[in-house]
Amino acid sequence: MTEFKKETLKINGVDTVVYTAGEGEPLLFLHGAGTFHGFEFAKSWAAKFKVIHPYHPGFGESGDDAAMDTFNDYVMHYVDLLDALGIDKVHLVGFSLGGFLAAQFASQQRDRVKTLTLVAPAGMKSAEHPTIDVLSTPGDQLVGMLASNFEVLKPWLPTGPDPEFMGARYRESTTVARLLWEKPWDQKFKRYLHRINAPTLIIWGDEDRIVPHQQAALWQQALPSAKVQIFKGAGHIVLDEQPEAANAVMAHAA
Repeated sequence: MTEFKKETLKINGVDTVVYTAGEGEPLLFLHGAGTFHGFEFAKSWAAKFKVIHPYHPGFGESGDDAAMDTFNDYVMHYVDLLDALGIDKVHLVGFSLGGFLAAQFASQQRDRVKTLTLVAPAGMKSAEHPTIDVLSTPGDQLVGMLASNFEVLKPWLPTGPDPEFMGARYRESTTVARLLWEKPWDQKFKRYLHRINAPTLIIWGDEDRIVPHQQAALWQQALPSAKVQIFKGAGHIVLDEQPEAANAVMAHAA
């Protein structure tokens, strides 16, 4: 059974918790705006890759740095992290907010990305199919919108009052607010996506109520060579709901 090894690295002054498993070419996974549902889906990837799952500063088990208030700060954080790990190139996978971050990383650090997979990526502004405003949506409603099948989420949710769980969610939402409150959209984001030269796969669930799958068309406009796979019967956390989606990530990287 695959088990992840935990280590903590001091990256530019921030305690950064990193989980790794497997051997082979490195595959770096960048998580979304919430971390409570874990990363069980990544265990299968360890059969072929060295899977690297860090927690962003201000999320999960990592420390925080209030000075990190732009996504470029997070891009440079991961440049420093890869340097600290002695890794030159990675297969890069980003989910939701992490997908936005992964796309920025791949456009700025394209020589360090072998393949790119964007899973329900945030970052595109669409009037017709808008991303939900996560900062104004009550947390209990937001959680209910993550999955097509709510049963998938139940193992990760407390069965009663849990101050520690609520505190962790509040901390992560505060970090998201720091990044998005004053500038919810980066108007220049699409301007530099053409720099991405890694083979790119875009994955979505057809019942995504957080970032609608119709936004895949906007990504294809910016990345004409990207492939798109839409998985039926899955919501925003498509990797948790559909094993086929997790398999598609591995197949693309391989």
